[in-house]
Parts: sequence; C-alpha cells; structure tokens
Amino acid sequence: MSSKPVKKVVLAYSGGLDTSIILKWLQTTYGCEVVTFTADLGQGEELGPARDKALLLGIKPENIFIEDVREEFVRDYVFPMFRANAVYEGVYLLGTSIARPLIAKKQIEIAEKVGADAVSHGATGKGNDQVRFELGYYALKPDITIIAPWREWDLTSRTKLLEFAEQNQIPIAKDKRGEAPFSVDANLLHASSEGKVLEDPAVQVPDYVYSRTIGPEQAPDKITTITIDFEKGDAVAINGEKLSPAMLLTHLNALGRENGIGRLDLVENRFVGMKSRGMYETPGGTILLVAHRGIESITLDRGAAHLKDELMPRYAELIYNGFWFSPEREMLQVMIDKSQECVTGRVTLNLYKGNAWVVGRESPYSLYDQDLVTFEEGAVAYDHRDAQGFIRLNALRLRTLGQRKRKMGL
Repeated sequence: MSSKPVKKVVLAYSGGLDTSIILKWLQTTYGCEVVTFTADLGQGEELGPARDKALLLGIKPENIFIEDVREEFVRDYVFPMFRANAVYEGVYLLGTSIARPLIAKKQIEIAEKVGADAVSHGATGKGNDQVRFELGYYALKPDITIIAPWREWDLTSRTKLLEFAEQNQIPIAKDKRGEAPFSVDANLLHASSEGKVLEDPAVQVPDYVYSRTIGPEQAPDKITTITIDFEKGDAVAINGEKLSPAMLLTHLNALGRENGIGRLDLVENRFVGMKSRGMYETPGGTILLVAHRGIESITLDRGAAHLKDELMPRYAELIYNGFWFSPEREMLQVMIDKSQECVTGRVTLNLYKGNAWVVGRESPYSLYDQDLVTFEEGAVAYDHRDAQGFIRLNALRLRTLGQRKRKMGL
C-alpha cells in the first residue's frame, strides 16, 4: 500500500468485472476519489457500458474519461514500430506491448488535468503489463504515486473477487460468475489470448479461442491480390484508395481475417522471468510487415537494411519490456525514421489461406537497376572482369589462414 495518502487516482478502466472491483477497492481501501479512463483502441467493444458502470459505482460524470485514440494509436505507435519491422523473439508483432505506453500517457495527461496524485492499473503481479504501465508513468511523471491492486490486495481467488463484488453491489454478468476459460486483450492491431485452456503448450489451441481470423482451411480457394502504397515507410493506401492510419489497418484486418492470415501460437519469455504461452491474432499487421519489407527491398541500401535488421531485436525488446519512453528507444527511432526517407512506392501482394507474399514492388526511388543485373549482352555499367580483383582481395585473409594451417599440418 502507498505510504503517502492518496486523494485522487486515475484508473485505467475497461468497465469489466476486474477493473470494476478495482474501482470499488480503491474507494474502500484508500478512501480516495476515483477518475476513470477508458481508451478506445479498436478493441471492438461498445464503450458506453463502461460509462454506465462507472456511474453506477458512484463516479462523478466529470470524472469519467472515454477517448477514441485509434488514429493516434496507429499513427504514433504502431506505424513507427512497423518502420522498424519489429518482432519480438522472431515472430511476435507486439500488439499488446505497443498499446500500453499510449494508455499510460493518457492517464498521466488526465492526472495533470484533474489534479490527481496517483494512477492505477489492473495488470497482475506476474505479467509484463505492470512493468509497461509503470515505466510509462514514471517516465512521464517521476513523482507520481502508483497503485497496483493485484500486488496489494488479498483477493487472490475468483471466489474472493466475486464475494467482494457481491458485498459491494457490483453487477456480475452470468457469464462472468464462472472461471473464465482464458483471458483476452484486444486492440486495433491484434487480439491476444492466454491462460487456463491455453496454459499447456502441448495442447492445441481450441477453435473457439480465435476471434480475429477464420481458419486457413476455411478461407477462399482463390488468391486475393492487393496493392499497398507507402510514403516514407508508412502505408497510406490500399488498392489505390487513400486511408487514414486507423482505417487502413482496419481494412487490412478485414482482408487478413477473410484469408485466415495472422495466427500465432507462441511460448514467449516474459520480462519478469517466466515463460508463457499465448495465442495471438494479428491479421492486418502480418500483411503490413510483409509489404513493408517488400518496399524496403528495393529502396534501402544493403548497409542500411542490414544494420536495421541487426538493431531490430534490441528495438523490439525495448518495446516488449516497456521502455517506449526510454532515450535508447527514441535514439533508435531517429535512425529508423532516417532510413525511411525513400521508402516510398507500391507493393503488390497475394493473400491465400493463411499466407501473404509479395509478387511485385515499384518505387520512384528504387535502387534496383535492371541494367546491372541483366544477363543480356550490352550492359555497360558492370565489367565482369572487376569481380576477379574483388574476390582476390576478399580472399586474402582466407588464403593467409590456409597457408598457416598447412604449416601446422591441419
């Protein structure tokens, strides 16, 4: 429990049972005024009930904040991350990780606006999200008080949570009275599911867990061909139609869903030290990553492309671990954004039964020179004889090492 008295706290509030219990627990334990913040990140849920539930629990109308942040989320968080082609441990597109800094930022902004001296979240004491939220809070307001109920209270079982809800007249939907079969986090970039029926990594994910994609075997038996236009590394149009960042990702999500694209069954290494198994669905993001690497293949110099690939795991790890607001992430972002100055053009992709692949790419800034690579006679930009000296120079150290091995009888 916080050693300092808390007068007003801004709670990251979904309107669900857990955060409603947290809301009432904050009121009863700390005796403080609670301000709720609910972000529309494109999770696909109606947010009106969150306002109604907050009012029912005694929150003043002026202390209820619900904000549509979908465009900001994609423009200022998802797109910068995709410029880096960021994937954690080779496969995870960081859908949950990238949403947390924005929520933290909004909570701190509201705290400043309403004069709150504390913020609170509903992340558990075993997961990564507690780290991501709190690193964001401290980076943006170093003197803020943070309340993490899951690390403080004694409501350690589902039974105790439901008892607390009943004692405090918190409405409990019928489908929430039993043990949840798995937990879900969703936003415009992805949906993630973990826990309960997913905890055994040897057991296949049940079909009912999937919400953002159909099974590849159910996808159409014909290829869907699309084009994606890029400007300075960001996608701006699909099939020639200009779209805002959030609308573009929404459109890609629909295309990915219809073609069974974007499912990932992953055992990952959490920042807090344990391994966890999760099921991720990132339909639009999976297509976007393939397309972005496609346009980079003709617009990025070899050295720049390879350096990006070397630094990408570090960048992805910073996001996964909650260091979005760190100076090292910001430094890497400057370099990444510099690399994207000429990443402009059009990529053509085929989508088919769980797969997305590039079939064409063009750019006014392309570094691809057909005269250099052609096997036809008449190319004057490259003299084949130059390769001999190039090879001999690169072989010099290998020949020297070979001579030494011969002397040593190896």
